[in-house]
Amino acid sequence: MAITELVKSALQHSTKSNNLKLLFALSAYFLYKYRSHAVGTRRRPDLKEPKGAYPLLGHMPLLAMIPGTKLYDFFEKNYRELGPVWSISLPVIGRMIQGDTPEMVEHVLKSNFWAYEKGPILKGALGDLFGSGIFASDGPTWKFQRKQASHIFNVKAFREYTSDVFVIEAQKVLEYLGKAADAGTEIDFHALMLHFTLDSFGAVSFGESFGCLENIESKVDFAVSFDDLTATCSDRLMDPAWKIREALTSVGAKAKYDKALIRKHSLEIIQRRRAEGFNATPGAKRDLLQLFMEAKDDEGKPLSDEYLVDIILNFTIAGRDTTAQALSWMFYLIDRDGTDKEIMKTLVKEVDEVLGDGLPTYETHKQQKYAEACFNEALRIYPSVPRNLKICVQDDTLPDGTKIYAGEWFTWSSYVMGRSEQLWGSDVLSFNPACWINTDKPSQGKFSSFHVGPRVCLGQNFAVLEALTVIGMILQKFELKLVDGAKVPAYGVSVTMPMLEGLPMRVTRRQKKEEGAITV
Repeated sequence: MAITELVKSALQHSTKSNNLKLLFALSAYFLYKYRSHAVGTRRRPDLKEPKGAYPLLGHMPLLAMIPGTKLYDFFEKNYRELGPVWSISLPVIGRMIQGDTPEMVEHVLKSNFWAYEKGPILKGALGDLFGSGIFASDGPTWKFQRKQASHIFNVKAFREYTSDVFVIEAQKVLEYLGKAADAGTEIDFHALMLHFTLDSFGAVSFGESFGCLENIESKVDFAVSFDDLTATCSDRLMDPAWKIREALTSVGAKAKYDKALIRKHSLEIIQRRRAEGFNATPGAKRDLLQLFMEAKDDEGKPLSDEYLVDIILNFTIAGRDTTAQALSWMFYLIDRDGTDKEIMKTLVKEVDEVLGDGLPTYETHKQQKYAEACFNEALRIYPSVPRNLKICVQDDTLPDGTKIYAGEWFTWSSYVMGRSEQLWGSDVLSFNPACWINTDKPSQGKFSSFHVGPRVCLGQNFAVLEALTVIGMILQKFELKLVDGAKVPAYGVSVTMPMLEGLPMRVTRRQKKEEGAITV
């Protein structure tokens, strides 16, 4: 008998004298049925699970006891102890099947792409941030936004961005570093990179900077609320009762405030653009916002302002957080205790040989092979999106024979896979950019920092170009050293992988030898 039928039957036959008996019987039934997994999920004795599951609640209490700064280490521990395939169950959210192999990742994200979607639970948790934007969308909505955005990520646009935006914004970074070097003050490099990428992406995509680099020591309300709302939405993904928790605490009110602020700011950008009028001259440069403002929906109507706001916020998190965090982790890894000091010397030598005293161009960035290797190596160890998930919408079989049923989640972790000895060798935790030089590129499934398949990151080349520009310009003039090379920065739990407490660094100006050769 189905559970709903059992409950109906119990209610129909209930009386004052037998209510307690019925309640006890129903409780016993549910406790037995869900004795080892979360209510509402399918029992899967064929899958390995971490110890600590509770009746009805599944693994929710276990996850609740794990500090956010240790969450991805928990997944890594399970990978070592249980293997690449294991599972947890959570009430409301459902069963999550973790599959950390290149074959599984490529199967779900490429070979059987249409059998997996973002799903309503993910959209609900991230809705305040993403709305109907590309990262929370499936099907025609996703395809439409991706097609429009693809027009801005091309070679012609890259050439314009290099000279028009990245270099200009990076020069503001250099001004700040120069003042810090002269004053002997420490900087938060992580915060600085977040300011740089937000202003750069705003200028490239929406025609105006957010003003973060104009006064770096001052907080920008948009950036603060954007970060806070991102963290709040990310917390929801592992908390089935987040709506209740937020209603009973100040978190809910803060989320409403943050959402209203960032959407108001985004709407003002759109309204200013409308007031200025479109620049529809043939061959004229079109930024991301312009492309979407000129686009029509399936009925031939312009996109609504609310939809445009969703688009702005989605591309902002993609263009700002991921690159800034990757740069921060890279500079940490290069200078941390235990890293070969020849790596920085090699990087600086390449900068001197490729750039000299000149500014980066589209042509020079293609010669910065070692800098790009450092960037990729940082993404391997600290991927900007450490964990991801898709819901199965039709029964499927994974490459190793594991069954996954409609309504169950497939999850994978670039953080775990990037630290796998089976995939990368015994020195997997060493920072070794040389492994990216003169070798075949790893498959998308093995190195999934830029995603896999039809949803592969449109802005991959954009991000690399931005990173190489600022890396080159910084190392032309400055030397950066960690304040504490022995301290491992704590990561924050988010959609991406921020440094929870920033990255304190000291800055000094590079000196030139008498014969004119630059040294460190």
